Amino acid sequence: MKAILPALLFVLAIGNVHAAEPSRARSPLPANECIDTTQINEWYIVDARTAIVRTGPKHYLVTLQNDCPRLGTPPPGLIFRPNPSNAIVNRGRICGEVGETVHSRYQPPCAIESVSRIDKARFKQLGEHATRHGSGAELPTALPAH
Repeated sequence: MKAILPALLFVLAIGNVHAAEPSRARSPLPANECIDTTQINEWYIVDARTAIVRTGPKHYLVTLQNDCPRLGTPPPGLIFRPNPSNAIVNRGRICGEVGETVHSRYQPPCAIESVSRIDKARFKQLGEHATRHGSGAELPTALPAH
């Protein structure tokens, strides 16, 4: 019993160290506020980890988990892929949930870290510093198959 107790305390101590590490909590948008990928009017690639999207009067900031340097490169276009649940239940909308991705023709899928609404002024400000942009005309008109 004396040999087991120190080992057990060590395991518990290690477990507490990992539990104390902060993890990023996701705050996906409510279903009625998500990006309707069939309604995208324009998009901009601000940098390797940031895109902005407009669907009518709604403006969104899309943050990626990693750098995606070829996102939006010619031929232009962004292809959003919802997670399997949203592909069925939420008509393919992008809400900032686990499993959502975006890619271009020559960029492998990039995991989406978060999606948030922004106002028109912020959208315009970020768009002025964008490296690439496009319109909804380049985007697929059908939902992606899963």
